[in-house]
Amino acid sequence: MSSGYLEVLRTTGALRVFVPALVGRLSFAMVTLVLLFAVQESTDSFAVAGAATGAFGLANVIASPYRARFVDRRGQRFALNSLAIAFAVGLGGIAALTAQPDPSSGALVALAAIVGMFPPPLGASMRVLWGSLTAPGALRTKAYSIDAVCEELLFTTGPLIAAAILSAASPPVGLLATAAVALAGTVGMTSSSLSRQLVAVTVSPKKSSRPLRQTGFVAVLTALLGVGVVLGTVEVVAPAVADSEGSVALAGILLASFAAGSAVGGLLYGQRTWRSSLVKRLLTLATVMTALCALLTTIEFVVILGFGLAAVGFFLAPSLVTGYLLADDLTATEVRTEASSWINAAVNAGAAVAAVMVGFAMDAIEPRLGFIIGAAVSFILLIAATVPILRNSKPAPVVNQLQSA
Repeated sequence: MSSGYLEVLRTTGALRVFVPALVGRLSFAMVTLVLLFAVQESTDSFAVAGAATGAFGLANVIASPYRARFVDRRGQRFALNSLAIAFAVGLGGIAALTAQPDPSSGALVALAAIVGMFPPPLGASMRVLWGSLTAPGALRTKAYSIDAVCEELLFTTGPLIAAAILSAASPPVGLLATAAVALAGTVGMTSSSLSRQLVAVTVSPKKSSRPLRQTGFVAVLTALLGVGVVLGTVEVVAPAVADSEGSVALAGILLASFAAGSAVGGLLYGQRTWRSSLVKRLLTLATVMTALCALLTTIEFVVILGFGLAAVGFFLAPSLVTGYLLADDLTATEVRTEASSWINAAVNAGAAVAAVMVGFAMDAIEPRLGFIIGAAVSFILLIAATVPILRNSKPAPVVNQLQSA
């Protein structure tokens, strides 16, 4: 690891809060798989299981900015602990319900949706702490880069840990284990002196300071929707290609290649000192990522496809890091958790839309053609993001704001 990243991790109080935050975030990488199999095993229906995980994911995306606003208003210790307790209790409720004979499918889907409203925003909260630990510029970019890379690794290892628990025990036990991990990580994070310093604000932020009201912020979210579409496309098309090749195990290898590319890209991105504006960087990264996604359609050999997916993934973590930096640059301190959460919400929403859209197409077309469908949608979103930026570039309000980092 470079001296720059070691400098970030050696910052006073950094590891004390970062390690438990990662532990808590591991639960988010585990929950989808254990929820899917818990519902499927109890109902003997993948349709119900898919509906439950979809309801959980949709509720998570919709509630994400409001949870983050709750953290900004009430402080990390109270808000994150409250959300973690509600999240853990909800997972325990699903575990209890799935352990019953012939549980109600409707009740399971409804409860999954309710639980999806409460995952504590540990990632957004940790980025606020990174912002308080580092000054704007190269060191903060490194902090966000190592955070993004570690998150990629969590979402690579989380499903493997969940699968091991499911194999060794049962889906309800997997749900309880996920709840325990979420609680332990959250409490470990919020018990740190650094997290305790972020207390409730005494005055409610003005409506004019809300992230969505800031010039250029919606354009940033639109570009990140495009990034999310590429992500969701890969997560659907890569397994479909593996299935067409007659190897389910191949799906894991292809997705791991994508994640590995993202991790490498994030580390290299944080190492470099950038002179270009943040907005130009984001649009360039997202455009190249989208173009490479379209080119995957032309790759016939699976081995080459793995390298192609790594190339697409190479631009994922840098795009996210740039989005987080823009969230800092465009918003006031008192709404930073909400702003960072909007970045994640945009990417997750794009991925969810792509999963549905491309998923339906997989039944009717050759799987690799799904890459071009996702890329086309992403290009449309990038154009929609670029137009308002260009429109305002001559008077200078948007570009100057975005360049100030």
